[in-house]
Amino acid sequence: MGGPLRLPGLLCVLLSLSRAGAQGSQACNPWCPPNSECVNATACRCKPGFASSSTEIFTDPLEICDDINECVPPMKVSCGKLADCQNVEGSYYCTCSPGYELRSGGTNFTNESENTCQDVDECSSGQHQCHQSTICTNTLGSYQCHCRPGWELIPGSVNGRNSTICKAVKPFFTWPLPPGVHSQSLSRFFEKVNNLHRDFKPVAATDTIQNLIGAMDELLKAPGDVEDIALPVRHQVATQLLLGLEQSLRTLAESLPEGPFTYRSPSDTELSLMNQKPGNGNVTLGQSHARIHLDWATATGAGNSSTGTTVVGILSNPNMGKLLVNASLVLDPKKEEEVQKAHEGPFRGARIQILSPVNSVFLTNNDTEKLASPVTFAFSHDGEISGKRREVICAFWKIDSNKSGHWDTTGCWKLGSGDNSTTCQCNHLSSFAILMAHYDIQDWKLELITKVGLSLSLVCLLLCILTFLLVRPIQSSRTTVHLHLCVCLFVGSAIFLAGIEKETPDGEAGPRCRLVAGLLHYCFLAAFCWMSLEGLVLYFLVVRVFHGQGLSTRWLCLIGYGVPLLIVAISAATAAATASEGYVGETYCWLSKKHGFFWSFVGPLAFIILCNAVIFVITVWRLTQKFSEINPDLKKLRKARVLTVTAIAQLFVLGCTWVFGLFLFEPYSTVLTYIFTILNCLQGLFLYVLLCLLNKKVREEYRKWACMVAGSKYSEFASSTTGTSHNQTRELRPSESGM
Repeated sequence: MGGPLRLPGLLCVLLSLSRAGAQGSQACNPWCPPNSECVNATACRCKPGFASSSTEIFTDPLEICDDINECVPPMKVSCGKLADCQNVEGSYYCTCSPGYELRSGGTNFTNESENTCQDVDECSSGQHQCHQSTICTNTLGSYQCHCRPGWELIPGSVNGRNSTICKAVKPFFTWPLPPGVHSQSLSRFFEKVNNLHRDFKPVAATDTIQNLIGAMDELLKAPGDVEDIALPVRHQVATQLLLGLEQSLRTLAESLPEGPFTYRSPSDTELSLMNQKPGNGNVTLGQSHARIHLDWATATGAGNSSTGTTVVGILSNPNMGKLLVNASLVLDPKKEEEVQKAHEGPFRGARIQILSPVNSVFLTNNDTEKLASPVTFAFSHDGEISGKRREVICAFWKIDSNKSGHWDTTGCWKLGSGDNSTTCQCNHLSSFAILMAHYDIQDWKLELITKVGLSLSLVCLLLCILTFLLVRPIQSSRTTVHLHLCVCLFVGSAIFLAGIEKETPDGEAGPRCRLVAGLLHYCFLAAFCWMSLEGLVLYFLVVRVFHGQGLSTRWLCLIGYGVPLLIVAISAATAAATASEGYVGETYCWLSKKHGFFWSFVGPLAFIILCNAVIFVITVWRLTQKFSEINPDLKKLRKARVLTVTAIAQLFVLGCTWVFGLFLFEPYSTVLTYIFTILNCLQGLFLYVLLCLLNKKVREEYRKWACMVAGSKYSEFASSTTGTSHNQTRELRPSESGM
């Protein structure tokens, strides 16, 4: 009986307790503290991640639930290596230590089993905050910022920190002027550059670049005394300026913000560069004068990835060509072979004309002498000039061992050329330009005519000199003029034949070549002065009715040798004072066509030819009248023959055949070249025939000499014969021997 009664009683107790609990739960809400939950009508408990200062279940209404910091000792959780615990309200999470990241790319995890933290290269990934004037260096779990080579900390900056800022230590141009160079223009330029370096700040790199280009433009636009510097030294200066510009712009570009940069000066000098993190593909950079296409690996180079960014730049300077005038051109062997094959003759050299601005290319990669992949260029230039033995070529400025330079084509080839643009490829980098090459191809037929003709003329001129000295019946003022004319032509032709060729293969003229050019200048000017004196004597003789006294021998020699000496002295002094290299021809030991120096010969020549041409016409006209007055019955045929011979003789004596040389403009006419060469190389032969062989008195003297020689030999023979048989014969007298 007791059991059944207990069960209903227990159920009643449980039911009452549940009702009381429900009423207690509703009653605990007002006083349980934040971050806690109700346990019963009189007790509370903190939520997970929080704890009270007393017991787990508390009944004190003043109790609070504080956050449990799982990340402080004693550690209740483990995040693993290379990770940090981050506490949050009521919980925690794990993150990789600075300089590390999860392999999955996530940001946090909850326990050690999820830890995949690994090192991060902030420098290559671009996550660093180094200033653009510094280099980022990756370390284990971090990075440091250091100054670039040749740079130093600015005052107040600390090395290795994100706040590190550096400036260049060395000046932009670190070399002195070549020895013996004194130029106010260059001195002012270097003073400006030194001021730019002294006041340089990385944040003002853009202004510094523009001011540097402006200083260069000012120097090249009005070079002043720079153009008076001797040619080889001027090329040294140009080489140093090109190298200095590349180095300086590369250094300054590293201080620019990432991205492209373009500047065009008022003098049309253009700079385009790119400063950015290298990619895996190609980069194309260009402006109005030039475009360049290459891959990023070539631009960066080996061992330069730590800098974070790569610089690719091209500077186009239209005025730099002023310092590179008269520079020689060297063709690579393959190109030279192609030229010789195309023009069917040996290649002797080339004269150049710069068609485009000089384009200097610079990269972060300094090792650009032999690139793994070629670089493609597209250059804009003046219109292509067609002509014989001319070609538009791609060339670069190659530095010599003496710090000078010359144009070269080795390692560069032309892909195509249009009216105003040429595309090239090169396997190295330097300063490039598009040139018009005027090839000097040896014409073996013309050279044979020259050598044979001059050799024959030398023999004939020697005979003329001996004739004018030894033949007494023809001695006169005209004979004196003819004698000295032949002497000048003989000496000039001998020097021309022996020394007109330059002694060095690269076309540079040495002291011997300058001496030859000066002697040729004097000898041929003297020859033309004697030709003008021939015209003057002829004028007195013919126009003054055959009885003019003319000039004395002393005055003839003073004019014939003194006037050309004065012209040559003035020309040489001018060339020395202006350093214009006047006695340095482009391909031969002759006068230069630069700066108008060639007119010191062409001017007097043209004047003398013009005067002698007038005298020639007057002489022939007066001779026609004189023949009619002397012998009116002279047959017309004989008169025509005499006049023709006289006219031809005067034509060569007065030098009028040289008029063909005045019309040998470029491009040269083959017909005029051959006519000029034949007539003037054989001038000695023509003079001997016309002045000696066609002269009756000279022929009579020749006969006498021949008879004397023959008689002498006959007498020797007769004497030997009579000596052995004097008893049988007697010696013949000259009258009896037929002499």
